[in-house]
Amino acid sequence: MHGPEAVPFLAPLLPCCCVPFVGMVGILLLAFWIWMIVDCATNEPDVPGSSTKIVWILVVVLLGWIGALIYYFARRPQRLRTAGK
Repeated sequence: MHGPEAVPFLAPLLPCCCVPFVGMVGILLLAFWIWMIVDCATNEPDVPGSSTKIVWILVVVLLGWIGALIYYFARRPQRLRTAGK
């Protein structure tokens, strides 16, 4: 037997263990998403005639934590190398 049936006395404890873990992951993803929105809005260069800052903010806001990951790995390192902030 595998799964919760293998250890029946632990089955009632699974929701008690999983719910706090999922909640903590959700809070961390929300904090990361907000951090990337603030980072993009404050540190992304605002070049006249270019809408890259607005586009990146829209990517992060509309795609949620996935957009935040895209911004973090695709744009942020490049901006740090060129602008230093």
